[in-house]
Amino acid sequence: MLAEFKEFISRGNVIDLAVGIIIGAAFTAIVNSLVADIIMPPIGYVMGGIDFSNYFINLSGGVYQSLAEAEAAGAATINYGRFINAVINFLIVSFAIFVLVRAVNRMRRQQAAAPAAPPAPTRDQVLLAEIRDLLAGRS
Repeated sequence: MLAEFKEFISRGNVIDLAVGIIIGAAFTAIVNSLVADIIMPPIGYVMGGIDFSNYFINLSGGVYQSLAEAEAAGAATINYGRFINAVINFLIVSFAIFVLVRAVNRMRRQQAAAPAAPPAPTRDQVLLAEIRDLLAGRS
């Protein structure tokens, strides 16, 4: 069983998947920072200082000025502002993946469209061509 597991884990596609997950986690951190630190502040400024992450519906009946205050009090809340941020994150990641896949597809099309150079003649073909040329020169 250990040998079989070792064989499974050393396959190329398992390693590729692991690398993809690690890169995906790093990319998620970049996208989260992009949304939280770059995109949302100007949107909030244009909309009068709105911070989507602080939008919530309080279900417990108390009055809380912020989501952090409600969470500290243990209040039941529906955090739709965080959901809006998650949707924006998803759209940004989806667009980035679309651009990446589009670029890869374009490169593949260019490689497929480029004519391959004809293979060099083998030694046998060269010798046969020389014999042909010698025979043609005799007549």
